[in-house]
Order: sequence, then structure tokens, then C-alpha cells
Amino acid sequence: MFCYQCEQTMKGQGCNLAQGVCGKSAVVSDQQDLLLYATQAVAMYAHALRGMGKTYPDADKFVVEALFTTITNVNFDENRIDLLLQKANDIRNFLRSEWAAAGGATLANGAAAWKYDANRSVQMAQAADVGIKARELMWGEEAAGVYYLIVFGLKGMAAYADHALVLGQKDDSVFAFFHEALDFLAQEQFDLNALVAMALRTGAVNIRVMELLDAGNTGTYGHPVPTSVPVTTKAGKAIVVSGHDLRDLQLLLEQTAGKGINIYTHGEMLPTHAYPELKKHPHFYGNYGSAWQNQQNEFDAFPGAILMTTNCIQKPRPSYNDRIFTTGLVAFPGVKHIGADKDFSPVIAAALAAPGFVEDEPKKEILVGFGRNAVLGAAEKVIDLVQRGKIRHFFLVGGCDGAKPGRNYYTELAQSIPQDCVILTLACGKYRFNKLEFGDIEGLPRLLDIGQCNDAYSAVKIAMALADAFKTEVNGLPLSMILSWYEQKAVVILLSLLNLGIKNIKLGPSLPAFIKPAVLNVLVEKFGIAPTTTVEADLKEILG
Repeated sequence: MFCYQCEQTMKGQGCNLAQGVCGKSAVVSDQQDLLLYATQAVAMYAHALRGMGKTYPDADKFVVEALFTTITNVNFDENRIDLLLQKANDIRNFLRSEWAAAGGATLANGAAAWKYDANRSVQMAQAADVGIKARELMWGEEAAGVYYLIVFGLKGMAAYADHALVLGQKDDSVFAFFHEALDFLAQEQFDLNALVAMALRTGAVNIRVMELLDAGNTGTYGHPVPTSVPVTTKAGKAIVVSGHDLRDLQLLLEQTAGKGINIYTHGEMLPTHAYPELKKHPHFYGNYGSAWQNQQNEFDAFPGAILMTTNCIQKPRPSYNDRIFTTGLVAFPGVKHIGADKDFSPVIAAALAAPGFVEDEPKKEILVGFGRNAVLGAAEKVIDLVQRGKIRHFFLVGGCDGAKPGRNYYTELAQSIPQDCVILTLACGKYRFNKLEFGDIEGLPRLLDIGQCNDAYSAVKIAMALADAFKTEVNGLPLSMILSWYEQKAVVILLSLLNLGIKNIKLGPSLPAFIKPAVLNVLVEKFGIAPTTTVEADLKEILG
């Protein structure tokens, strides 16, 4: 195996042993490389058929789900990935027959000619020919790095597209772009400028995908409203839900109604407490624990059942392996999986069999729910505070959290930001500081939690609205973005921000291993992107 798609790879350069830092085996890692290649095969024929005006919903959905499956901390189960490889083969064969029936010549180049083989050793040999190291040998590290910048962006965008699909939101132009981009990546030779352009196009299309997901979330559950959420526990049976999927949470809330079970969120599910249609459930109680990387200790201490939706799962400890469940695309060997019927009866039974919390903890609450509607609803007050000099600067401090050293920077930064500045935050990076006290500026909280990582759309809309109000561009606002990244969803959000022309973003705690010096120079020269340094130096540069 060789994998460098996340921030915590070995020595910051890539995982190349029997197991990755994330816990996936070398077999699973290679299968995921092969699944990416097989998905290209599907996309190549789907792209060609689109040129004839022919579309196939099953192929559209498969491409999204297959890409999402290969994101860090989603699927660790080689048998499930093998089923996806078989499905890729079947869909590609069907599309090839459709293409031939329409008079098209067989696509013989690259991925289009791939054939499924059930033998694991054959799969590993196939993967070795199409993995990262093979690409680097073929094109060099620079071009391969931008190639994978696009690949990882597509993976992140697929996650958001899948979340939107679950809520009935889709756009055929998005599917068309997935197919076009994967077809583009199937070429034998690349021009660096063309690769960079495709990376920025990926960011542009992702804005549309985030818009779809936002429409799905707010159209189904209402716009988030400022809400106080308990971050302590109370006596009673309990289920904790982690991941990102709002529909899974909704269905669980409905199925647990009246059963005496309190529902807690974990990680990126914290913002769901602010959605009116979810918060109306009286047993939807509070948030337990913190970010994804702490789950092994936190779930070990949780006296109830655990439901993992979408990505962020780690290898479960034996102490809770019998009461953790997966659903959707997330999977781990030996962990019970809830199928497409979304019958959460086994989760409920496990919660009722577990001891639950025996007493109430002293109550502590934090505020969430400052999506674009909530913030822009207070726009006049915000503008007034800026004009009167009460708010000097806005900081967007957020992104993905992780366990690698260096992330205390974000805690220290938040604590060091002056009292006349407002902190906007989103994604699980906020757990570095969201339980600290920041006070307010004439009633406006200094810390505004915008939501999940996909709620970067809200952050962009807020920034654009403020720019309009002050008759300037976003880059002219007293606003600085200091982001942390871990996996591929953060990569595509960064591409979206760059596509919008937003400059001078600071990124940490380390830069991606796939961004080589020549490409980094382009990003620095064109967009002013820079790594985080020290809190003192970065604040001095920003505030003067």
C-alpha cells in the first residue's frame, strides 16, 4: 500500500506498511485504489453515453457512492469493497453494451478495459499498477500530486453529494462533472496547468453540491436556530450518534420515541441540535464527547449503544464492539451493519440492555446554530458593531480535527484572539475550543458555531453578504480564514474557497503531502495560501 490522502500519514509523507495510520489494512488500501480505477471505468462509458444524450441513474449513484467509500475512515471491510468492485464491473459491462448498441467503438484505453477478478492477489497486482507510486513513476511527483488533488477533491465532493442524495437533492450537471473529471483523469499524459484548472473546476462544482446539501438539510429540517446544547449527561438509557447524516438521526429519533432512551450526538453531529424538526423530539438530549479521534476512549466510557453514520469510524475496542453499529456506506469488519431498510431495532435493543447513565451530571451547555439565516438575521447589528469599532476583525477558525501533534495551535489561537474580534467556526475542529468561555460583544456571542464541515456554504454566504453590505469584495473584509484539514472533504472545501478567489487562507497543522513545491508555489503566488506558523506571528501578520 501507499496512501497519502489524509493529514496524519506516517511522517507526513504517506503510509506504506501493512496498515495505515487510520487503521485500514494494506489489502483494503489497495482495494480502494482499485475501486477508484474501476469507478473511472464506469465514468468513462457514462461520459461517452452522455455525449449521446443517454443517462443512467444507477451509474450516477454508483460513482458517488464508490468515491465516498474510499474516503478516510469510511469503509475498512475488504468483503464489502469487493462487492463494490463486482458492481463496478457489472455496471461498466452494461454501459459498454449500451455504448456498442448505440454504435460506439469499444473504449480500450486505461480504466475502461479493466476486468474484475475475485482473487485478492490479482486485485493487489492490479492495484499496484494504478496506485499513487505507479502514477508518480509515470508522470513525476508534481503532476501526480495535482492528479490526486483532483481525486481527493472528487472524493470529498462525493461525500457531500451522497448526503444530498439521501435527502432527495440532485443535479444532473453534478453527475456529468463527476464523469467528465474521471474521464479526464484516465488520460495518459497531463499538462500541469490543465490539472490545476480541473482542480479549481472541482471546487466550483462543489459549491453547487454544498448548495444542494444545504437545500436538503434546511428544506427537510428547517434553518438552524441558535440553541443551547447540554454537553453533560443525565440519568437514563442512551444512544450516541456520530458521523454526519441527518436522515439517519431523524429515523433513529422516530424509532426511539417513547422508549425511555436519550439520544446524544458526537463529533460532527453536534450542529443537528439546532434544526427545528430534529430538536422537537424531547428525548434528543445533548452532545457527548468531542471529535472523532477521541471516540475510542469516549465510546469505551459510554454506557449505551453507538451508531456510526458516514465517515469517522475508528477500530472499535472490544469493550464496546458488541454495542456499536454502522449504517450507510460506513463499515468495519466484525461490526454489525444496519442495512438500507434503516431498521434500528438492534441498536435500540443494545441500548436497553446496557446500563445507561445512573445519575445526572451538573449541567453545562454550549451554543450552536449560527447558520447563515441566524447570522444574517443579525446583520444590521453586526454591521453597526463594525462601523462603531466594536468589532475589529472576524476569524473563521475551523475544519477537521485529528490526533497529530500541532493542533493545540487552534486552541491557543482562539484563546489569543482579542476581545474585539468575532470567531466563526465549523466542522469538528471547533472541539479544540468550543467549550471555553468567549463572552459577547454587546450581546453578540464572540464564538459563532456555523455547523458541520459542509456548512462552509453558510460561511461563504455570510462572507458574501457582509461584503455586499460594506460594498467590497470578500478579500476586502476584515476576515481571516485559518483552517485545519484532515481528510478529503476539507480538501474540496479548500478548492471551493480558492475557486471563489478567496485569498490568504492559512492552512494547518501541516500541508498535504501530495502538494509538491512547484504546485505550492502556484497556490502561494495566485491565492496567497500559506501554512500556519505560530499564534503570535500569525495574529501579528493579520492584525498588525
